[in-house]
Amino acid sequence: MSGTDAVSGAGPRTERWYRAVWRWHFYAGLFCVPFVLWLSVTGAIYLFKPQIEDMLYASYRGVAAGDAPRLAAEAIADRAVDAVPGSVLHKYVLPDSPDNAVEVLVGRSAQDVRVWVHPQTGAVLHKVAEEDRLMRVVFRLHGELLAGSTGSALVEAAACWTVVMLLTGLFLWWPRGGTRLAGVLYPRLTRGRALFWRDIHAVTGLWISLGALFLILSGLPWANAWGSYLREVRTLTGTAAGPQDWSAGSQADAARRADADAAMRAMMSDHAGHQGMAMNHMAPAPAALDAVVARAQGLGFAGPVEVSPPTAHGAPWQVRSQAADRPRRDSAEIADDGTLVGVERFGDRHWIDRAVGYGVAIHEGAFGGLANQLVNLAVLLGLMLLSVSSVILWWRRRPTGRLGAPPSLAPLRHSWALVAFVAVLALAMPLFGLSLALAVAAEALLPRLAPSLQTWMGWRAPA
Repeated sequence: MSGTDAVSGAGPRTERWYRAVWRWHFYAGLFCVPFVLWLSVTGAIYLFKPQIEDMLYASYRGVAAGDAPRLAAEAIADRAVDAVPGSVLHKYVLPDSPDNAVEVLVGRSAQDVRVWVHPQTGAVLHKVAEEDRLMRVVFRLHGELLAGSTGSALVEAAACWTVVMLLTGLFLWWPRGGTRLAGVLYPRLTRGRALFWRDIHAVTGLWISLGALFLILSGLPWANAWGSYLREVRTLTGTAAGPQDWSAGSQADAARRADADAAMRAMMSDHAGHQGMAMNHMAPAPAALDAVVARAQGLGFAGPVEVSPPTAHGAPWQVRSQAADRPRRDSAEIADDGTLVGVERFGDRHWIDRAVGYGVAIHEGAFGGLANQLVNLAVLLGLMLLSVSSVILWWRRRPTGRLGAPPSLAPLRHSWALVAFVAVLALAMPLFGLSLALAVAAEALLPRLAPSLQTWMGWRAPA
């Protein structure tokens, strides 16, 4: 956001720290705008995942007809495994209604395939690789740009620079020397295009900054650096006994699925050694799944609820709620004969898991239903408007033949405090710190190597 409307009548800014803040705001904008637009669009789509998937898979609901009996869970699981040669059962999803098709996840190594099975006939209605489902693709586009760890690193760096852009923008713009509401809380729409776009940029930034900062910070557990921090804290505090309930990235998630698949195959009967082919049953009796599912259905967990086979001899089956509203996610362990071994409620988890759970639920628009989705959508639309207006302002104000930011007009005090905060942020966010260091080094070295860049970048006025 521009500081052009700060205290008027003063001479050119000479404060060293202010110039640093303004340059960082400008650099942050140059780097962030494409990412902010991309993440806002993909995030807005993902917000409405429940509604989109309801439409995509509507044909698999209410498929049962008449009074014909429903197949047992183990029979349905067998049909799903048979539909994907070489696979084993990974997860059995409890249907929301007995009339709906049953979803079963089967797979080999890290590859999961979701299979929809008719509950009465056992017919396979549909199957698709889990990572090829539309909303999984959108999820990876949003968090990793479909580029794995490299994409995740770019998104994390962009998120950090967006934090800097928002904070420096508020600092540069913050009203000084007056309390007028026009141009602060609402835009002046009839004072010409230049003031219109300035007000649109500034007012939008004021209204959405807090929500945008929350969305950024609540998304950091998925990032490489901050995700690692949280996992390390869980380990150091002795709270990492259970799996973390948020994605550690597509590569880490794939490794986790491959490990689970290997453990499940080790539990198979002796003839499972033939490359996993033609093996449909786990070492426990097939009726174990029936007993576990029957017990799991009586727990009242928020759907969807996934039942996973044991991964070690004598270990219980795992039953986990995968509700979009993560504070509703409970889990249980059930023995082969259907005996309930134990239940873990969301409130029983460590404070890190609970904090991340609340943050992710709000981030994904699942905590408060449609209202949560609409508030998040408003913030994302605001971020898009902020980005577009910043480009328009830069284009209109840019000095002829130069890339630099438009000249500023009034001195600001206490810029050093924001600079210190950015320095702390650089230490806490390594990718941001590295990119900031590169920007500072480039600013120091490039003018010596290519003096003409000083003028082109706007670091000094043209002769």
